[in-house]
Amino acid sequence: MIQRDQAYDAFTRYLLERKLMPGQFVSQRELAEMTALPLGAIREMIPRLEAEGLLKAFAQRGLQIVHIDLRMVREAFQLREIIETAAIQAFVRNGSAAALEAQRRAHEVLLRAVEQSSPELLSEAQAVDWSFHDFLVDAMDNDLVKNVHRVNSIRIRMILQDRIGLSPDRIPYVFDQHHRIINALEARDAAAATQAMLAHLASSRQRALNWAGGVSVVDDPE
Repeated sequence: MIQRDQAYDAFTRYLLERKLMPGQFVSQRELAEMTALPLGAIREMIPRLEAEGLLKAFAQRGLQIVHIDLRMVREAFQLREIIETAAIQAFVRNGSAAALEAQRRAHEVLLRAVEQSSPELLSEAQAVDWSFHDFLVDAMDNDLVKNVHRVNSIRIRMILQDRIGLSPDRIPYVFDQHHRIINALEARDAAAATQAMLAHLASSRQRALNWAGGVSVVDDPE
């Protein structure tokens, strides 16, 4: 992997680990120190991050991480709905029953362990949650869509993590929603699977909008 790609991967990882915060200003030199990569690699990744809407470069001020505001929440979830409902249709046509069963088993293993309520469990549950959505998008076998989904997932995870991420009491609720989708996909019922997915995304979107309407984000310009 070339250093520009290493720098990009490190930057997006730090976003999700909250080592870089929404709205924060950071210099190229600070990023070079954080990633232990040369300034040239940092400079080369910046146009990609700007094109993806994750960062803005300002003369004399440095680089600013994208703000989380109401507009960002609305647009990110609207895009997520478009992609993941299309993924449902693709999976109904071509998805692997064996791979879907593996997803079901992964959910059931976590549900049986939910009473432990350990940090490790929450991390594993979050990984299962996101991998399920990635799994469905992968069924589209479309690299352009997968890349758009990957970048939008970074935005969604920035919105959801920490304050409104998974908690022990929400794991059964979220996984029950996933099971409704899985059941419909197993039956190859596109309408039921789409309805279940829309209900799942609507619940997540509403929680994000409720949070984004507070003081923790930039006021919506509209």
